Amino acid sequence: MPTEVKEMQKKYLTHVLEMLGAPLRRHQAPEAWHKLESELGAGLPPDYKEIVDAYAPVKINGHLYLSHPAIEPWNLGEWIHSTAEAWSQIEWDEDEPEGDPRVSLGVPELLFGTPDGLIPIASTDRGETIFYAPQGALGAGALFIENGEGEFFEYSFSFVEWLYRWLIGEEVTGPGGGAFYPGPVALMDLPMSPEDPQETRYGPPRGM
Repeated sequence: MPTEVKEMQKKYLTHVLEMLGAPLRRHQAPEAWHKLESELGAGLPPDYKEIVDAYAPVKINGHLYLSHPAIEPWNLGEWIHSTAEAWSQIEWDEDEPEGDPRVSLGVPELLFGTPDGLIPIASTDRGETIFYAPQGALGAGALFIENGEGEFFEYSFSFVEWLYRWLIGEEVTGPGGGAFYPGPVALMDLPMSPEDPQETRYGPPRGM
């Protein structure tokens, strides 16, 4: 990876960590990531894994869900496999979907959960799904966002740049998809059992 790209990712990672506040890092487990990536046949973005290890399982600003590969419930691997399976059942018409990822990826068939297709990595309660395409951006990796209405939008951002832009309200889930909430970022730690309270905590003041 070019040095300038690494520096850019580091900058956005710093910005995101500043907005989200002190990481809890409750479930760090390198072996869980290794197992998941071996199953997928592809590595997941390091900055994405950094955010997941720092905060997941969590719901950010009332919409964005992040799961973790080392825990039950909210297991990331199970969610990726079940989500990929569900998307794989869709039969696309000839002119579907809008923003067809096959064109950018140069593949004849739209695959999910595979190195040469789209790997789901996050979702929102608004129906949006965030996919990572290892072969996107000429093999450098890209994000494809499905907006819940059958339209795909490609972004060459790193995950942390995408998350930063999402947090400040930019339309990075397609036109009209911005969701800006002024003030500190809200983080709800997802319950590990039915008895756990669903409490929301907040990041530091943002001046926004």
